[in-house]
Amino acid sequence: MDFDVISYGAAGDGKQDDAIYIQKAIDEASAQGGGRVVLDGNRVYLSSSLVLKRGVDLHVVRGSRLLATPVLENYIHPNAGKKDEGVSIAGTPVTLKPSYAFIYALDADNISISGDGEIDGNCYAFVRRVSQYYVTGDFYPRPTMIYIEHSDHVTVRDITLRNAPFWTLHPAGCDDVLIQNIRILNPLDVANSDGIDPDHSSNVRILGCHVEAADDCICLKSSAGNMEYGPTENIVIADCTLKSTSAALKIGTEGTGDFRNITVHGVTISGTNRGISIQIRDKGSVKNAIFSDITIETRRFAPCWWGTAEPIAITSINRVEGKESGTIENIVFENILASGENGVFIHGQHKVKNVRMRNVRIEMKSTSKWEKGLYDYRPGEGTEVVKRGASAFFIRGVDGLLMEDCSAVFKDNADGAFASDLDIADSVYAENRNFRSEGI
Repeated sequence: MDFDVISYGAAGDGKQDDAIYIQKAIDEASAQGGGRVVLDGNRVYLSSSLVLKRGVDLHVVRGSRLLATPVLENYIHPNAGKKDEGVSIAGTPVTLKPSYAFIYALDADNISISGDGEIDGNCYAFVRRVSQYYVTGDFYPRPTMIYIEHSDHVTVRDITLRNAPFWTLHPAGCDDVLIQNIRILNPLDVANSDGIDPDHSSNVRILGCHVEAADDCICLKSSAGNMEYGPTENIVIADCTLKSTSAALKIGTEGTGDFRNITVHGVTISGTNRGISIQIRDKGSVKNAIFSDITIETRRFAPCWWGTAEPIAITSINRVEGKESGTIENIVFENILASGENGVFIHGQHKVKNVRMRNVRIEMKSTSKWEKGLYDYRPGEGTEVVKRGASAFFIRGVDGLLMEDCSAVFKDNADGAFASDLDIADSVYAENRNFRSEGI
């Protein structure tokens, strides 16, 4: 059954705050056992925060736009008093529970957000320019666009999400989440505007999506704020296109819990500061991850962003002194074609175990104005950006490394910043079969 918000009093003129009318339609649909709440009519629906309820499909029709209010006082503060403020550990911001949310759901099974229309987070209402390369806000964290907590059987399909002031889509403590055929179009200068952040969630499928974000496009998290929920596990990411000023695909850095059973296939990454990143800084571990049939094009962005154009970066480093970071094990990279300003970077400290690379081709070339020949260990205890010649494969401290049919190609030498094809040390049980190199 459809519940048209216009019939509940919404104006859709971009001026009236339509939240009470949209919320009334949501409440009634849920009370009747579920239904589709429709935003139709080629209109702009300005709205304060909304709460999705069990059984409701929030459906934005093509040509219509749901626009988040620019007034902070009109946002839901869903976790007040529950470790919800952003904090800093050793100078690194760590998000606990979101302070503000535009669309929020809690214990709302069988919900969906759908339609060919748009949801606009109104990001520039909450940020200011601090340099020519990025804008940020005066408070952290800024409003999350969609925060879905402890809800099962969740679907987000076909919708376009744009202009998020902070994270765009954050399912936390959810099971059976399908995110399919959505577009996330965030400006590449709005800091912290992650695309999709599954957090302590299980059985998540992210399929056929396009994401542009001035932070991580898809980032698996296991945050401190949601530790009452289980591990982040059973994740499938397939057939996506990604562009980011940070990492296109990331696990961490927030890893207070574990990550297990992750499959990434058929992804295309372009114009990105770091391709695939596994950054463990807390006690949680990563186990069983397969990355296959992926193309990666990297380039450096301004030094304010973590990363120095590594197509693959794996690090386990203590966030703070005395708190040991977790292990990373059973990781497979297969059929990876990478081109850009740096190579594979693994800093394992013997916490990284059983890494397999098959048919991984790294092409090194200069494509940006920024300095080359750098390795970025941030964040964590004593970390910094280290200057040294960049190698196609720079690997330290891996227990159980197998490389088969891998290759390095150097298209230029970027003023001498590219050093070597293969630099492996402090690793045990390392095998390298049929390695090819050209142009160095």
